[in-house]
Amino acid sequence: MHDQPKFKPLRANPFFADGRSARPLVAGTVARGTLQEDDHLFTGREKNEFVKTFPLPVTEQVIRRGQERFNIFCSPCHGQLGDGEGMIVQRGLKQPPSYHIERLREAPVGYFFNVITNGFGAMFDYSDRIPARDRWAIIAYIRALQLSQNAKIDDVPQEKRQELAGAH
Repeated sequence: MHDQPKFKPLRANPFFADGRSARPLVAGTVARGTLQEDDHLFTGREKNEFVKTFPLPVTEQVIRRGQERFNIFCSPCHGQLGDGEGMIVQRGLKQPPSYHIERLREAPVGYFFNVITNGFGAMFDYSDRIPARDRWAIIAYIRALQLSQNAKIDDVPQEKRQELAGAH
């Protein structure tokens, strides 16, 4: 067993016609274009610190995508308002924290990315279920939820305040 026949990488071998022991890769078997070099996008960190900015533009389309993904993956536990009153709590399981507590309103966006990616406490990781760009979309939606529950009239653009005044 100690002395068994094997090919040593990059050594000559007369067994194959081209004389090489290392064989060419079979087309389509090596992943291409999936190198995750952008730490900001793929880890939510830069220089081992959680980032405070999004790695992609936060548009209405991104927030809507985040809402869709949030409702699928997050709302069963965190509730549709992000208040921690999801269906699992109604079934007697452990309640997750509300996104509206000060600690999470103040948390950098990279923290949320890390939790979604790696899990935290009773929450398992979603890295294999939610692509990185969708995780960022979810975080954008979480920020929108946080703003919706803690907004002040001064946060509303002047032209929109008239619409709000007419709604009462």
